[in-house]
Amino acid sequence: MPQLDTSTWLITIVSMFLALFIFFQIKMSNHPFPHNPSPKSMTPIQHKAPWDNKWTKIYLPLSLPLQ
Repeated sequence: MPQLDTSTWLITIVSMFLALFIFFQIKMSNHPFPHNPSPKSMTPIQHKAPWDNKWTKIYLPLSLPLQ
């Protein structure tokens, strides 16, 4: 039974990793990243809701005075 020749495995694996590294570097360099993100203001936005002008109170049965 002949021996398996493993002398070329190292160069094959190293060249594969080098090719994958170059491939992913090219893929990432073509990816559109935002160049200069602008900071957003942290002030809360006041929304006008129709129930803001009304005063309502909910009376629960247990909060009513005893009779």
